[in-house]
Amino acid sequence: MYLDSKAKEEIFAKHGGSATNTGSTEGQVALFTYRIAHLTGHLKKNRKDYGTQRSLQLLVGKRRSMLDYLKKKDIEKYRALIKELGLRR
Repeated sequence: MYLDSKAKEEIFAKHGGSATNTGSTEGQVALFTYRIAHLTGHLKKNRKDYGTQRSLQLLVGKRRSMLDYLKKKDIEKYRALIKELGLRR
């Protein structure tokens, strides 16, 4: 599987503060970004996989709403996360 518990712990440890802090907004956005990158690669190979395409669109929407929340709550954390994940160019 592409995302096992070890990978999740590493993502949350790096972005969420600790490996057990799975509720942090920064950690969830980082996890969504990882999943979005994986699904994007899958869709490049399988263009007609519409179920995955829908899942990707829903995931991007969830990440967008999380980022909006973080931007409203703490603009400095938002800017640091955007820069760290490389979401804006």
